[in-house]
Amino acid sequence: MRKLLLLIFPFLLLSCATKKEIVYFQDSETLHLKETGLSFEPIIENNDILHISLSSQSEVGLSPFQKKTAIGSNMSTNNPGLEGYLVDSGGSIQFQILGDITVAGKTRAEVEDVLQSKLSEFVTDVVVDVRILNFKITVLGEVNNPGVFAIEDERVTLPQAIGLAGDFSEDGRRENVTVLREVNGVQKVTRIDFTKTDLFSSPFYYLKQNDVVYVEPTLKGVKKSGFIPDVPALLSLFTIVLSTVIILTR
Repeated sequence: MRKLLLLIFPFLLLSCATKKEIVYFQDSETLHLKETGLSFEPIIENNDILHISLSSQSEVGLSPFQKKTAIGSNMSTNNPGLEGYLVDSGGSIQFQILGDITVAGKTRAEVEDVLQSKLSEFVTDVVVDVRILNFKITVLGEVNNPGVFAIEDERVTLPQAIGLAGDFSEDGRRENVTVLREVNGVQKVTRIDFTKTDLFSSPFYYLKQNDVVYVEPTLKGVKKSGFIPDVPALLSLFTIVLSTVIILTR
C-alpha cells in the first residue's frame, strides 16, 4: 500500500503550479535600482519595404520624384511592395531620378537625411518621411491569441508582444520564452524568463521587424496534447487497481 501511494504522489505534484512558475517580474522590488540603458530605433534591413512620402510647397517640382502607382488599381492596398520601396539584397532602393540609394543598416532618420540632402538640389523646401511597411512580429505557442501582428509605430517590447497575443495561456511557460531573430542572414535564438526583471536589460527586450516569439507549454500543457498520460486518468486507474487489491487481499 505504501509503495502504491509513493507512486501516486509524484503525479499529484505534476498537476500543481507554483507561484514561482506563474508570477511575472518576481524581483521587481529591485528594478528601480537598475538602469537598463536600452534605447530603440529600428534599423532598415534587406527585404524591408519602405514607404517614403515627400511634401513641399512646390508640388510641380516634387512631382517627378513621387512614386507612381497604376491608375484605378487597388493592388497597392493589397500588396505593400507596390506602394513602397523594396530594399534589395544589396541593401539599396531604386528611387525615381535619384537612382540607387543605400539604406540598409541605417535608421529611418538617417535615410530621411540622405534623401532630403539629394532632393534639396531640385526642391529646396522638401520634407521627407520614411516608414517601414513590413514591421511585424509573430507570437506562437501557449498564448491566448497567437498570430502575426503589424506594428504601426515600429516600436514594440517583448511584454507588449505577449499582451498583443492575449497574454500567456494557462499552460504557457513564463520562465522559458524563446525569441528568434535574423541578424545578417544568421538566425539568433535567446531564452527569456518573464518571472525575472532581467528581460528589461536584454537586447531582445525591444523586438525587431520579423522577430518570432515562441512560448513553450508547461508539462501540464504537454500532457494535454496526449504525449503524457492525463493525471486524473492515471489516478482513476490507480484507484481501480487499489480497490481491486484491497478486495482480493481481504
